[in-house]
Amino acid sequence: MAPRTAGHIDRRFAAEDATAALDAKPGSAERLDALWETPHTWLAWLTTVDHKALGIRYIVTACVFLVLGGLEAAVMRLQLARPEAHLLSPEAYNRLFTMHGTTMMFLFIQPVLSGFSFYLTPLLIGARELAFPRLNTFSYYVFLLAGVFLYAAFIIGQAPDAGWFNYTPLASLPFDTGHNIDFYAIGLLFLGVATTVGSINLVVTILRLRAPGMSLDRMPLFLWSSLTTSVAVIASMPALTVALLFLELERRWHFVFLDPRWGGTPLLWQHLFWVFGHPWVYIVFLPATGMLSMIIPVFSRRPMVGHNIVALATVATGLAGFGVWVHHMFVTGIPQVSVGFFSAGSMIVSIPSAVQIAAWFTTMWYGRVVFQTPMLFALGFILQFVIGGISGVMTAVVPFDWQAHDTYFVVAHLHYVLAGGSLFAMFAAIYYWFPKMTGRLLNERLGRVSFWVMFAGFNLAFFPMHIAGLLGMARRVYTYLPGLGLDGVNLASTIGAVVFIGGTVLTLVNLLQSLHHGAASGRDPWHANTLEWSIVSPPEPFNFAQIPIVSSREPLWDGGVAAGPTLDQGRFTLLTTPLDAHPDGVVELPGQNVWPLIISLTLLGLCTALLVRSPLGIAAGAVTSIIAAARWMWPVHLRTLETDA
Repeated sequence: MAPRTAGHIDRRFAAEDATAALDAKPGSAERLDALWETPHTWLAWLTTVDHKALGIRYIVTACVFLVLGGLEAAVMRLQLARPEAHLLSPEAYNRLFTMHGTTMMFLFIQPVLSGFSFYLTPLLIGARELAFPRLNTFSYYVFLLAGVFLYAAFIIGQAPDAGWFNYTPLASLPFDTGHNIDFYAIGLLFLGVATTVGSINLVVTILRLRAPGMSLDRMPLFLWSSLTTSVAVIASMPALTVALLFLELERRWHFVFLDPRWGGTPLLWQHLFWVFGHPWVYIVFLPATGMLSMIIPVFSRRPMVGHNIVALATVATGLAGFGVWVHHMFVTGIPQVSVGFFSAGSMIVSIPSAVQIAAWFTTMWYGRVVFQTPMLFALGFILQFVIGGISGVMTAVVPFDWQAHDTYFVVAHLHYVLAGGSLFAMFAAIYYWFPKMTGRLLNERLGRVSFWVMFAGFNLAFFPMHIAGLLGMARRVYTYLPGLGLDGVNLASTIGAVVFIGGTVLTLVNLLQSLHHGAASGRDPWHANTLEWSIVSPPEPFNFAQIPIVSSREPLWDGGVAAGPTLDQGRFTLLTTPLDAHPDGVVELPGQNVWPLIISLTLLGLCTALLVRSPLGIAAGAVTSIIAAARWMWPVHLRTLETDA
């Protein structure tokens, strides 16, 4: 079939009448506001269930952790700028690089992408809320408190110090007798609760609350990536939970799982960690690819080429991520048959990623590209991701990996895939959806300057690390000797890091300035194609006054949206079938209450009691958590009705 031309987008204006039909009818807006708006009190603000407010809080909180993780990285780069520097002691360096990795992997990348999912999912599918609004509140507070718990370790001088991967026996009791590793293990167990329940919420929402007519093949690609990563989180998180439980049982009560002196094996930790850890790599970049698959068609002025193939490639990448965890263990002495199998698997997993990249470039090739700031960051993502992918294929080759495994080459690869990929995608998403969230446009000129400074700084910071690794510079060391040829590349990396931070600060200035003084955006400043742009900016508390009915993949370009039921007699949203999105009933969603916040606090108390080994505190934390959970789950009289919509 011949590709549709760039002029296709002009037909979107035929859909404006239908879009306007989604606005509230006289009288219904007041009723919906009364039902859905969060009251203007402090308690209501703390306990809100509004997915938009919680999504933004997720994003802002994750960005605060980004600043903390970035400061830790900056101090490390200053330490490594010249040989034999004494800015940090070896112990302080270990704590900084552990908290930097833990922060970026667990407290920034995944949460910030989840924040976009929590904010956007109901808007993209034409729903009024997530399927479990109170669970969303609970998820946010557990995430916030787990981050506070982990960073409290700095206050008492016992921050985790065995790397974000926390290998044993370095993390075992004989080598680490303080609370450092306990903060890591208990903190991540606590954080895992938030990640798991948040993913369950997204899966149910995407499968059951889509607008009538939004069958799976019409679903926006960002939702495919959110659905895939949510399922991957639910499937992979138990492996990390088991590993952390084994570690704490061994450290505190002398169970034997990992200690070889008593019959355990440290490799068990590595297997469990990477069964979780390798899918986690895809969990944190698949949502980024989904964002790009939303942005590139809009700024190319044509529908996505190979929409269904890209959706299948997204799912294939998520599935393949579970089959290559040994990729991280080639140097541990495992059998050659296993090494060969997982080496081949690690190369094969690059194929679906290549399919997505080919689809993006084909879309741009047949489109009429507009190089505004979101598109610049999207293109920056693709370049970083391609470089990271090529170095990933190189490390999948076993002989090369044996040489490069513990060098800065792997550090460069990791940062190109995860930092370059996720950060540039996140900035593309911020510039793209900021108008929807606030009703104001970001400053375009400042955005372009920020992009080019960040792009130059990122590549100056991380590309020389490939060279440092090939020259033999070991990773996870706090200094190096002069005269090894490493001085210049390390100084260049440090200068690049400073430039990169400067570019990031420019976007922060842009955000703060535009929040109050940016130009009004209207409901759709980009002439986009998906449902969130059919409503006012920022959206009303109830999202859609009338539930939309969808009849095409690009409803705002094809005129494929019509007004459905108003449902203004309660906190109702429409329930639909998982595959074809046929109307299946009307479900009433609960409003806010204080119990999600209270149970989050009781769980924090339980974690603290576990850390200080207080039997009375553990008992009190467990009992109050059970009581709070029982009170939260107490039956309420919500209505689920049949509908003839």
